[in-house]
Amino acid sequence: QVQLVESGGGSVQAGGSLKISCAATGSGFEIHAMGWYRQAPGKQRELVALITSDDNTNYADSVKGRFTISRDNTKNTVYLQMISLRPEDTAVYYCNANGDYYSASEGTFSRDIDFWGKGTLLTVSS
Repeated sequence: QVQLVESGGGSVQAGGSLKISCAATGSGFEIHAMGWYRQAPGKQRELVALITSDDNTNYADSVKGRFTISRDNTKNTVYLQMISLRPEDTAVYYCNANGDYYSASEGTFSRDIDFWGKGTLLTVSS
């Protein structure tokens, strides 16, 4: 089974910086892309940033120039460096990993499957 474990959330003041990380553990998973999504209270979950296995990145317009996504393929870990934080960045940030997964215990293969972390809360105060 694949697990995604986020860390690094917390509370910061507007204008501050924070770096969150997410490590994927487990076997049988060939990761194609990892990303961060966020969900603010009363809003739908939205894509924040995405990075592919060959380091192509994609960002939401609202975070371009402020957030940077990176990954360490040797550790199956993705990072999100956030600067110039705003109160509207307050949300639960979820890690996502997409790829092909082989379950040895079940003998099944799934293509383009998504795994999600449990989320880490970021609160930005004004």
